[in-house]
Amino acid sequence: MPDSLSGSTGISLALMTAPAISAHNLGHAYGDVVALHHLDVEVPTGRIGLVGANGAGKTTLIKILLGILHPTTGGVQVLGNDPAEDVVAVRNRIGYMPEGFCLPAAQSAADFVSYAAELAGIPPQESRQRASDILTMVGLHEERFRYLGDFSTGMKQRAMLAQAIVHDPEIVFLDEPTAGLDPAGREEMLELISRLGGFGINVLVSSHVLPDIERTCDWVVMLDGGQVLRNGPLSGLTETNIVELEVIDNVDLLTAELTRLGATVETHGNVIVLNTVDADPFVLARDALATTGAPLRRMGARSTTLEDIFLGEAPDG
Repeated sequence: MPDSLSGSTGISLALMTAPAISAHNLGHAYGDVVALHHLDVEVPTGRIGLVGANGAGKTTLIKILLGILHPTTGGVQVLGNDPAEDVVAVRNRIGYMPEGFCLPAAQSAADFVSYAAELAGIPPQESRQRASDILTMVGLHEERFRYLGDFSTGMKQRAMLAQAIVHDPEIVFLDEPTAGLDPAGREEMLELISRLGGFGINVLVSSHVLPDIERTCDWVVMLDGGQVLRNGPLSGLTETNIVELEVIDNVDLLTAELTRLGATVETHGNVIVLNTVDADPFVLARDALATTGAPLRRMGARSTTLEDIFLGEAPDG
């Protein structure tokens, strides 16, 4: 397995100064149907999750980033380049794994991925070697000479990932990369996505499966109805100011002390959930435990999920 995908087009993540993606007043309509409503976002390099329900505008946004569609209003840049003005400059620096299968059934994986490398400008002999290396990396070394039409769903997904990264892009767009996979295949794909950053490749993962984004990404753009609900680091979105602690006894005494200190408290048997606005909840819990002498069994921060955030912020209807 290669330690890097370095090549003539590779640039270290540390050397990049431009945001991965930036959009200003970005909108797109299909006739009377508005898919994107005046998006204003800036996203740093790294592993980016583009999330939302089906029809939220994710695929439309990716097609604009690829230069396949042009914005109806506003504009967008990918790594500092505008795909509407210089699509070649953008496509030289990106890879794309589309949703749905689009593989030539009568071609082997080795031939297909090698051809993809040649289309990116890599010489034929080097393309063959790079195709072999990348297919090994995605777990298709033994199957590289089999026809793609004979591949399972998981193998097809990995072959599409291989063609997306064989030319060592600076950023790769993955549109629903776990679609149709069984649990084992999904785990394999998520592991591959998580490892791409180690090869110097930025990743944008578009998915409506929110746990997949939580597993693989460190920045999230959340869309609903073509509008941005959230845009920020995953840790900032899912962290809360809520602490959950379980004690062996003295629940009422501890609850009363936490309330006196200014915490909002809920109890569920021997489990106490406390929330604070201004104070550190761990400090309040520590002080209350010391004052009451309540025997502690466990204590930890409670986090929320992307699904909780989406359901809490998406407008009704």
